[in-house]
Amino acid sequence: MSDTNTLEDLKSVMDGSAATENAAEQVVIREPKIDEQGRSYATGKRKNSIARVWVKPGSGKITVNGRDQETYFARPVLRLIIRQPFEVAERLDQYDVIATVKGGGLSGQAGAVKHGISKALTYYEPALRGPLKAAGFLTRDSRVVERKKYGKAKARKSFQFSKR
Repeated sequence: MSDTNTLEDLKSVMDGSAATENAAEQVVIREPKIDEQGRSYATGKRKNSIARVWVKPGSGKITVNGRDQETYFARPVLRLIIRQPFEVAERLDQYDVIATVKGGGLSGQAGAVKHGISKALTYYEPALRGPLKAAGFLTRDSRVVERKKYGKAKARKSFQFSKR
């Protein structure tokens, strides 16, 4: 009896009738993850930097480690990196960002904040997941500095060879 059910299922799959039924069931509607204060939280990572990011509706003010983004990230390139998720999502000056960053250098910290903002935006507005994922902002850049090995000058560089 179970064999006939599986055969019927196979026939319906081959006919395509079951495919339309399953396609309607597979549409996943994500719900926003918003806390009591109306914020969305995410963790962003890049190199050795870890950023804790809170996103809430506002005027577009970005605060990093208690300081304004202009003072913390003095280089314009780093501020440009942080703004990228908002530009792709077409949400410039619509959200306030509060971030705390630890570890690494300024470039890695800017990448971590960008990753955290992207994730927090998708938690606040799940419809933004498509454009942010297409831009590659939801993927964690896992490249880190290779460790120094024993018997080597650096990670891979050997000491100068001496025949005698």
